[in-house]
Amino acid sequence: MNIVRIATYNIHKGVQGIGPGRRLEIHNLGHAVEQLDADIVCLQEVRKMHRREEKHFAHWPEMPQADFLAPLGFEAIYQTNATTRHGEHGNALLSRWPVITHQHEDISDHRFEQRGLLHVEVLVHGQAVHVLVVHLGLIRSSRTRQVAQLQRFIEREIPRDAPLLVAGDFNDWGSSVQHAMEAENLKAFGGAPQATFPSRLPLVQLDYVYARGLTPLGTEVPRGRIWWRMSDHLPLIAEFALPIQ
Repeated sequence: MNIVRIATYNIHKGVQGIGPGRRLEIHNLGHAVEQLDADIVCLQEVRKMHRREEKHFAHWPEMPQADFLAPLGFEAIYQTNATTRHGEHGNALLSRWPVITHQHEDISDHRFEQRGLLHVEVLVHGQAVHVLVVHLGLIRSSRTRQVAQLQRFIEREIPRDAPLLVAGDFNDWGSSVQHAMEAENLKAFGGAPQATFPSRLPLVQLDYVYARGLTPLGTEVPRGRIWWRMSDHLPLIAEFALPIQ
C-alpha cells in the first residue's frame, strides 16, 4: 500500500492583519509548509506579485510566493485566479513528486469574485494522480454553479478510472458542496469534522480534500498560536492509500 499525504492551506496572501498594523507572514509560512511534511501541498490565495505590498514590507520575497514556499526538491505550479490594480493572486500546488501536466480553468461566477481551479497531474509512486486545487465563492448560489462547472471539468478532463484528489477552500458552512461531491463519488474522510476557520477559534470546516480511487485514512489540523497567527485558515492534512497497480 502506497500512502499519499496531501495538505490544503489558504495562506491569506502571506499577510495578516489590516491597515498599518498588518504583518508579513510569508517567511513563517515557508517554515510551516515544511512542517506539514506533505507530498503535495495545495495552496489558495497565493500572491504572484503585488506592487504596493512590495513597497510596504522591507522583506517581501523577490520571487512569487509559490516558488518561495516550495521546500527544497519540490516543484511549484501556480495559476492566477484574480488580477487586481496592484497585482495577481491564485492557486498553487507544491509537489514532492514529478509533475506530468497542468492546466487552469476560470470558474468565476460574477465580476466581483474571480475564481479558478488548478488541475495538476502528478506521478506518485509511478502512477498518475490527478489533483484539482479549488477556491469557491462566498455566495451560496455561486458555489452551486461553480461545483457544477467543476463536475463538468472532471467528466471532461479526468479519466473515470484515474485516481483523483480535489482539495481547497470550499467556503461552505453547510453540507451542500459535500453532497454534490459525493454524487461524483468524491469522498472526504468520514470522521468528525476538522474545523479550520477562523484559525484563532475554529468553528467550521471550510477546507477539504476529496478523493476518488484512493482510500481515505485520516485527517489532522495543526493547532496552536503559531498557526493562527499566519492565516485566517488552519491547514488541513489528509492521508490516502493509493492502490498498487
